[in-house]
Amino acid sequence: MKIIKHFSQILLIAILISSCRSSRDKEYPIINTDENINEISNSEKERIEIKFSCGEDLISEYLDEGWKILNEDSQEKVCTWKSVPATKDCDMEKDKGCKITKPDKIGEEKIYLLEK
Repeated sequence: MKIIKHFSQILLIAILISSCRSSRDKEYPIINTDENINEISNSEKERIEIKFSCGEDLISEYLDEGWKILNEDSQEKVCTWKSVPATKDCDMEKDKGCKITKPDKIGEEKIYLLEK
């Protein structure tokens, strides 16, 4: 019985250790998480991928610095959420279980691939 208990503990620890991954495995390191910028270092040219969401579009700052747009893509994205009552009789202040969260404003996320 002791052997089975020790074996199960060792097996659990081995599974936990093997499931962890380090951030060094990523191909493209995240430089600035506020703007979701991924940078690819190349000896000849630099490339970055930038994402702007919900009306924020600061691409002109990058174009002024000499970056060129290689590819532009856009997707729909939920910008804000709102809580609404599930039924007409629902009091959201007293009964939290009858509250439903729905998308409020849907905007656009623009993804740019830039090269310098």
